Amino acid sequence: MPFTSRSLLASLAGCLLYGSPVIADDGSTIVSPENSIIFPLQTNAVNSCPVPEKTSKEEEDQQPVLIQSDSFEALNNSKATYKGNVHIIKGRQEIKADSITLHQQENIAIAEGNVDYSSMDMRSKSDKVTTDLTTEDTTMINAAYKMSCQPIRGQASRVLKTGQEIYQLEDASFTTCPAGDKSWRFKASDIELDQSDEWATFYNARFEVLDVPILYLPYITVPVGDKRKTGVLIPSAGLDSKDGFELSIPVYWNIAPNYDAITTINYMEKRGTQLEGNFRYLTDLGAGELNAEYLGDDAKNQDKGARWGASWNHSGIFRQHWKFEVEYAQVSDVTYFQDLNSSIGTRDEGQLTQSGEVSYRSQDWDLSMRVRDFQVLVESQKPYRLMPQVEFNYYAPQFYNSLDFNFHSHVSEFATDDDTKPSATRVHMEPKLSLPLSDTWWSLTPEASLLYTHYTQEFDKKNASLSSLEEDTSRTIPEVRVNGAIYLDSTQKFLGEYLQTLEPKIQYLYVPEVDQSEIYGGQGEGGYDSSKLQLDYYGLFRDRQYSGVDYIAAANQFSIGATSRFYDDAYKERMNISFGQILYMDGSGTSENNDNKNSSAWAIESDFNYDDYLFYHGGIQYDSNESELQVANSTLEYRHNRGYIQANYRYVSKSYIDDNLSYSDPGPSSVTRYGIYQAGILTQYNIGNSWRLNAQYFYDTREEFMLETLVGATYLSDCWSFGLTYSDQIIAPETSGLIGSYEPEYESNVMLSIAIRGLGTNTGITSGSATNALGYGRPFYLNN
Repeated sequence: MPFTSRSLLASLAGCLLYGSPVIADDGSTIVSPENSIIFPLQTNAVNSCPVPEKTSKEEEDQQPVLIQSDSFEALNNSKATYKGNVHIIKGRQEIKADSITLHQQENIAIAEGNVDYSSMDMRSKSDKVTTDLTTEDTTMINAAYKMSCQPIRGQASRVLKTGQEIYQLEDASFTTCPAGDKSWRFKASDIELDQSDEWATFYNARFEVLDVPILYLPYITVPVGDKRKTGVLIPSAGLDSKDGFELSIPVYWNIAPNYDAITTINYMEKRGTQLEGNFRYLTDLGAGELNAEYLGDDAKNQDKGARWGASWNHSGIFRQHWKFEVEYAQVSDVTYFQDLNSSIGTRDEGQLTQSGEVSYRSQDWDLSMRVRDFQVLVESQKPYRLMPQVEFNYYAPQFYNSLDFNFHSHVSEFATDDDTKPSATRVHMEPKLSLPLSDTWWSLTPEASLLYTHYTQEFDKKNASLSSLEEDTSRTIPEVRVNGAIYLDSTQKFLGEYLQTLEPKIQYLYVPEVDQSEIYGGQGEGGYDSSKLQLDYYGLFRDRQYSGVDYIAAANQFSIGATSRFYDDAYKERMNISFGQILYMDGSGTSENNDNKNSSAWAIESDFNYDDYLFYHGGIQYDSNESELQVANSTLEYRHNRGYIQANYRYVSKSYIDDNLSYSDPGPSSVTRYGIYQAGILTQYNIGNSWRLNAQYFYDTREEFMLETLVGATYLSDCWSFGLTYSDQIIAPETSGLIGSYEPEYESNVMLSIAIRGLGTNTGITSGSATNALGYGRPFYLNN
């Protein structure tokens, strides 16, 4: 509306009626900063999300009422009627209407005809609005509303606003879908919107999809923000070929600001009713989560009795020095995850960890105590328990000139339920001196360590396999290690475009041969907590062949290798290749036929990034002594603005598995005939901004059968999402059998999910469990 003399007249009349200093301006008058109100009226405060600070009664009364209209009529200084393009502003309230009547004594405004009302958190269009300009209590008739800070909109025959943050809606609708989208909505006789608690309460509500009623709920509360409130969450339902009809009813408990819980009743047609609980907490000692599941009687597996699962995870730092870690999980039986969907683990779990650790850390030393056990989800396997282990480490960098000193030690108690294995107390101490030297183009670090370990072992002396062990035995082994590298770069660019570097690396390691046969696992097989490490390129420069200290392998060897890197003009690494092997000075390497050999397998690793859309990672281990490829892996991925496609291949020879993995009877021949020959292809493609298609396929190229496949489609809009996934996974027979010696069988799963978006976290229906054990990974070393 152009500014006219009638607008000026109406504005001045408003000033006279309400006694607030207002200056009207037609653009020809310079307005002083202290009176910088410009006509036509403009505001930036209305409809902004942050809630303003509470103001006092005096401050609210002093806020000016700004009015603009084409004409007005005043009656005895008690009432004024404004007509034609009326615009009124007070604080963070704004009204536009065909006419507005102001009652001066009550400080009430009544707007009629095409009323556009705005406050700090709502905008509406209605036939009539009555508002108290002092308290901001407002009534709207036949309103179409939209919240400012949440994607909420709808219609109501009557809207009552009390205070700044409470709305009561009668005969109303509610949705988070954008205008014109009728995917879903709630309709209710009454709706209460509490902006402070960020929750909505519905009475006599029905849920509609495309205007078709789906579900009636006499009472329900839903979140409209991040705040929490006790109540029944939206139930979910579905059909599953494994469990039949499923219905889940979650109840949320807002116990305290730092505690909450969800209790879920899961009804499964073919199994029974399961109770599930989740408890979260935040304390001075850290944050954690507890989960519990209980199914009193599984109708499909009645011989297994009550089935349950529990887990506890905790992590925290207290007063900067104390650290606490807990990871505990246990289920009632080894097939729990194969039969039931669980928040504790997946069907691919081979074991569940049960560990706890508390440690104190300072600048120079740390002290830790930990306990660890496992629930192995395989019959007849009984691992060692660590009950407990106390570890002490001391660090003294440059304690004498450039010489560093480190001291590592621990006392460990090992126990097992396997009568064929010993239990033990192990004391280990390992002081180390090192002298790190370096310059811009080279580095050299000599190290000297002394490894002392004492064992007190308890075992059945009648067991012939343990006859070489001693109850009390000690072992002292010195170790010398020298590690050096040179960093070179070319003065000429490779292919005229890339800067090339060459980083030769060499290490000498000496560990004398010491008889360790009196220790369980002291001959390189098994042990209390030892396992053989993979000898890839990065493992060539380790000082140990095993993860624990039960067996310290003798060594008199040089590890040689080199890495070459290629950088573009922006000094971004585009390619690297690393290769190397170990040279045994006294033939201490052992080949497959137990003859000594002079070198290890060659190890090669490479990464490649072409123009940030084509990526490659690969690695091989080739044993020239046996003329055998032991391990190989390759991954090639092409990325585009719609998604990616990845092809990968994994190979591990049968002899490498035999030499490096420890098996219980009857041995590795019970698992595979030839080794691992696995090819996979994975892809994801996005159609527009809403559709996402993905697929995975894995195949055993030697046995010539499929391992896993998965296809899925997901639709994501502003107010709802839909997902459908199908998967096939190979399953082993009930009795152990050699892979390839039986006809493969598959378990098929379908997962359907429909979710409403915008009600706090996404809420909806999920049924089935279509997942794969072999999934997508980004194994690229280079930045990408």
